[in-house]
Amino acid sequence: MRVQSLTLVAAGAALLAAPTMSPTAEPTARQEPVAARHEGDVRAADLLAKVRDCAQVSRGRYRSDDGRPATIPVCGTREAVFWKADMDIDCDGRPGLRCNRGTDPSFSAATAYQQSDGRQLNAERLPYIVVPTPSAIWDYRASGVRGGSVAAVIHRNRVQYAVVGDVGPRGIIGEASYASAEALGIEPDPRGGGTASGVTYIVFKDSQVKPIEDHAAAIATGERLARLFVRGS
Repeated sequence: MRVQSLTLVAAGAALLAAPTMSPTAEPTARQEPVAARHEGDVRAADLLAKVRDCAQVSRGRYRSDDGRPATIPVCGTREAVFWKADMDIDCDGRPGLRCNRGTDPSFSAATAYQQSDGRQLNAERLPYIVVPTPSAIWDYRASGVRGGSVAAVIHRNRVQYAVVGDVGPRGIIGEASYASAEALGIEPDPRGGGTASGVTYIVFKDSQVKPIEDHAAAIATGERLARLFVRGS
């Protein structure tokens, strides 16, 4: 979970030697980098047009990072909740070559939700987003969101489907897994990657992928719900 701001993480990275693999890391050397891509045939512009206006469902607003002003509301429609924020990199879960204690100063070996076999999620391979811990600002569960809920994540002209896979700090929003960032063409380095703005997260209410690790199912479900969302039905 990202607790530190990107600035603090980048400063801490200067104290690290070359990235090393955690002793418990799983070998993932054969995994090819994921090229930036657009998933499905629903256009980013059409989705963004549906979230142009904000009917705020959160009681307050969130920060993008520690020390930043709280300016980000969670907005809602009948079908979805959404927010427009930055993207910090969540590398939590099963350690690998890119996500481990040596590469990420705030690495945690656990995610809020687990795979169907009980193992932690793999941030390097599974596109997932992070929602804030329930608080007086907003409780995602009251908005029909849960582990495995499907999200459309938009950056520039790309749409990528992900699941809700982890829970972050109470007052901060705007975070997704290494795999999510990489697929969107965002620098996924947990020490200083991410992007400071320009990411829209749309989470479809009462949706859920089972098993949570089935990304193909997330794409199929997300594309279907995105079409309905764009049509307004």
